[in-house]
Amino acid sequence: MAHTPKLPERPSLDGLEATWAARWDEVGVYAFRGDGDRESVFSIDTPPPSVSGSLHIGHVFSYTHTDVIARYQRMRGKDVLYPMGWDDNGLPTERRVQLVHKVRCDPSLPYEPDFVPTGKPTAVSRRNFVELCAQQTALDEQTYEALWRRLGLSVDWSRTYTTIGARAQRLSQRSFLGLLAEGETYQAEAPTLWDVGFGTAVAQADVEHRPFRGAWHTLRFGDGIEVETTRPELLPACVALIAHPDDDRHKALIGTTVRTPLFDVPVPVLAHHEADPERGSGLVMCCTFGDLTDVRWWRELGLPVRAVIGRDGRFLPDAPEGVQEPYSALVGATVHTARERVVSLLRADGSLVGEPRPVERPVAFYERGDKPLEIVSGRQWFIRSAGHREVLRERGLELDWQPAQMQARYQSWVDGLAGDWLVSRQRFFGVPFPLWYPLNADGEPDHDSPILPTALPVDPASETPPGYTAEQRDAPGGFTADPDVMDTWATSSLTPLLVCGADDDPDLFAKTYPMDLRPQAHEIIRTWLFSTVLRAHTETGVLPWRRAAISGWVVTPDRHKLSKKSGSATSPDDLLDRYGADAVRYWAASARPGVDTVFDEAKMRVGRRLATKLLNASRFALGMGAGGEPSAPLDLALLAELDKVVAGATAALEASDYAEALELVERFFWFWCDDYIELVKDRAYREDDSARATLRIALSAVQRLLAPFLPFATEESWSWWQEGSVHTAPWPVVTGSSGDIGVLRTAVTVLAAVRRAKSEAGRSLRWRVDEVIVTCSDAGVTALTAAEGDLRAAGAIQTIEYARSDDDRVEARVVLAAE
Repeated sequence: MAHTPKLPERPSLDGLEATWAARWDEVGVYAFRGDGDRESVFSIDTPPPSVSGSLHIGHVFSYTHTDVIARYQRMRGKDVLYPMGWDDNGLPTERRVQLVHKVRCDPSLPYEPDFVPTGKPTAVSRRNFVELCAQQTALDEQTYEALWRRLGLSVDWSRTYTTIGARAQRLSQRSFLGLLAEGETYQAEAPTLWDVGFGTAVAQADVEHRPFRGAWHTLRFGDGIEVETTRPELLPACVALIAHPDDDRHKALIGTTVRTPLFDVPVPVLAHHEADPERGSGLVMCCTFGDLTDVRWWRELGLPVRAVIGRDGRFLPDAPEGVQEPYSALVGATVHTARERVVSLLRADGSLVGEPRPVERPVAFYERGDKPLEIVSGRQWFIRSAGHREVLRERGLELDWQPAQMQARYQSWVDGLAGDWLVSRQRFFGVPFPLWYPLNADGEPDHDSPILPTALPVDPASETPPGYTAEQRDAPGGFTADPDVMDTWATSSLTPLLVCGADDDPDLFAKTYPMDLRPQAHEIIRTWLFSTVLRAHTETGVLPWRRAAISGWVVTPDRHKLSKKSGSATSPDDLLDRYGADAVRYWAASARPGVDTVFDEAKMRVGRRLATKLLNASRFALGMGAGGEPSAPLDLALLAELDKVVAGATAALEASDYAEALELVERFFWFWCDDYIELVKDRAYREDDSARATLRIALSAVQRLLAPFLPFATEESWSWWQEGSVHTAPWPVVTGSSGDIGVLRTAVTVLAAVRRAKSEAGRSLRWRVDEVIVTCSDAGVTALTAAEGDLRAAGAIQTIEYARSDDDRVEARVVLAAE
């Protein structure tokens, strides 16, 4: 409802963020009501950022995109469920606590109830370490929330969740036990990717390949038998030589046995179609384990295991069965040192052919690690995924992808699954597996007979299973807790179920699930998106959301991703200080969905200019006073043009194309300010009802159209003359104006010619024009005649003459007054 405007003397963007963020929170503008049916709700599976220190400009970029859609849907009348979560368990949090407090976790140490970190390097108990993690994340989450509020995210903060909180733990553990009962999760002794620095297993989806400098070594296994390898230190782990079955050079060898140099172990020569005849001699060492190809060959060919590298990244104290001296020279050595020693021994033995040849090749790393991954055997938990490949592929086809080409990344990942999803981690701050194991008389656990809890959530490391006493922990005949925690993706993959109340709010779940939108970045399609689709399939049998909106990265001018790790990320707070939230949001929303975008402060300056202009244009339009009904041809034409913009912006936002919507609205806004207002200013000052009414109608629409993008400037200018928040006002609709858009466009074309003539002559815009001769079609004459009064006033034109032409071009010859 409109009221008498209260206009500031000098509109300013300064201070708007703090003022309106507090007001929105006080009034509950963005609170989810939950009082309607499913069709009245729009639910968003907001990405919970990892709590690992600070947010960077890439977070601001992608979360702005989500907020634009949330604000639009709210103005369309939807009850928007838009929570914020914190992904606060896992390696990033542990690493931050280790760096901040200079502590490391030693589970063998007793708990110290009054422990306070001193800043000096020290070891602490598991419970103390977990408490420090919880305290640190709570502090970091406050910082994160302050930034999000300053940016203007229209989140319902009363529904904030964490992936380590009691609700998340209960849901994660309940889901795990359900998978266990259905045989969809299992424990196995298996070779797994291992990060030596973090001391934990790593899933395939968390791996990235980086260039790594090494060397090719040619080893002699016997007369005429040469093998090339970049990992000669794995020679004692060699279990076979592999050749392509069609490689004529080695057909006679296939099926025979050769002996390894130095360690004198008999190994078979076998055939496999994946051996590359073009690589080196065509013979490849299969070791347990150098890479995932070794794992695959070991499994398919039924080979033995000769493990040499332990979880600490050093060579094991005991040589594998059959391995001879000089293995003792490698015991306790790192991989790098062992490689140097083996090469030295091979050279002395005469088994090294020539000298090593430098090479740079892609090597697997944990995405957060700084050392190449090893493959070690151990007991781990897996969730079955490869067996669901077909249904997961179908789910990818069902999902609405924005942009559409992102579906190919998901399908490629599903098609290339190398095995089941490894979900256990050998860490501390995470959701524990809710199991204990009985110990036999020798203190050995019976992993095939796990003890289940009677209530959730549960921490088996500190709680006692039913039927046992605390004194029986880790004692023969007693019990032991499962030592691992769940991978962070194993918990965050349940966010749709957590947010929608799958475990504790059936009414909410019925109204909000499946969710409407999953916004996220493209690099975690293979992790978060894939794992969430998998868990939703096993839990509910349907997709977890209807649409996935994928954001690109923020990149440097040379197309490298901005990141804290590389030092290229810019502080969001600094940018917000200099340009303001609306300007930063404008830059973010200008990026095409799914496209990597160059970090550009110039775009933020444009955004600030837009927000400032909105305040000033609003003050001008409202200062003219109210009018009656639009009736003048130029005014009706403006409303017809506005209808086109409303229709286009609405269609774009329905498709989650915020950039297209912003472009349409911004173009109209500047047209309205620079051209239409100039044309009708004289009539408005003369209290013309049609001009004044049209100014206010257009202003109301413009403020609402820009509201999802510039929430602070629009709310401020809306508050000058309207009750309530612009962010809960109805989205503009097409009015069906009968105006002829040609009237407006023709008048603007001639006005532009008049301005250009004055500029070229060095005259002011108010300089008098003696005559304008317009050449145009009959339709152009009709259109321009309808707006002639406005055009003459805006251009200070004395006379307008017309010359007919046979095409649609409009040309104007301007004759300026001599003085």
